[in-house]
Amino acid sequence: MTNFQQLISCTDLHAILASKDLVVLDASIPPVGNMKAPAISWPECSIPFARRFDLNEHFSDPKSPLPHTMPSAQYFEKSAQALGINQQSQIVVYDDLGLFSAARAWYMFKAMGHKNIAVLDGGLPQWLKLNKPVDNASTISNVNKKYPKGNFIAHAQTDYFCHWQEVQAQSKSQEQIILDARANRRFSGLDAEPRAGVRSGHMPNAKNLPYSELLNQGLFKPTEHLEKIFVDLNEHNQAMIMSCGSGVTACILALAAELTGRENVRVYDGSWSEWGTLPDTEVVS
Repeated sequence: MTNFQQLISCTDLHAILASKDLVVLDASIPPVGNMKAPAISWPECSIPFARRFDLNEHFSDPKSPLPHTMPSAQYFEKSAQALGINQQSQIVVYDDLGLFSAARAWYMFKAMGHKNIAVLDGGLPQWLKLNKPVDNASTISNVNKKYPKGNFIAHAQTDYFCHWQEVQAQSKSQEQIILDARANRRFSGLDAEPRAGVRSGHMPNAKNLPYSELLNQGLFKPTEHLEKIFVDLNEHNQAMIMSCGSGVTACILALAAELTGRENVRVYDGSWSEWGTLPDTEVVS
């Protein structure tokens, strides 16, 4: 089986669905704020053989007050093994919005040292658009299915995430570029944050790159278009810190950066849900 590490098309995934080492993960999460919920989603509709990657319940730090916080390597490893994921697994992850939370799962596995993981370009909407086969997970006892324990081993990488203190330092020095994936009105402070108690605005010297600008009908734009977007925002190819509301769509920016061959990219795990509540952080609006 060909290994995929960044993106995989619906056509390519369909061709390898019967592969022994393939693990398909549905990483959809509930919409945030004013986002419209998809009409078709898990468990009533899923890609055949898909397993549920529950970001909120099983792949976030249960001790953190912040949403979607990266858990410890031990916790992540246990959750991945419970899904039957092995060291040799080729993972393909998707979500029900086209591209929203799938990139977060991709980034988390990469941060735990697993290379053979790809995001399904266009996600479930594109799969349905192409009339690919689907299952109803609620009727095949897949919702709470127990899988044979996998042998996945987490090897935590140290250069994937950063904390607010480093983001604060970089916002002052501007040695690294801070890119914010939120919509422009949230970035500008014109719209209230969807989470209570979070101030509106953005970090000093951050630049806005709404993740939707990287997509065309849920599919990534051609690589040359992505390249131009990053060159316009980061002329000197400085290292970048990706941020968003809660560390989810920042990973879409990280995936796009990798598609253009960029390195020295990290995600601010706490993102705006942390920065906007801290008493000692500056907010620009």
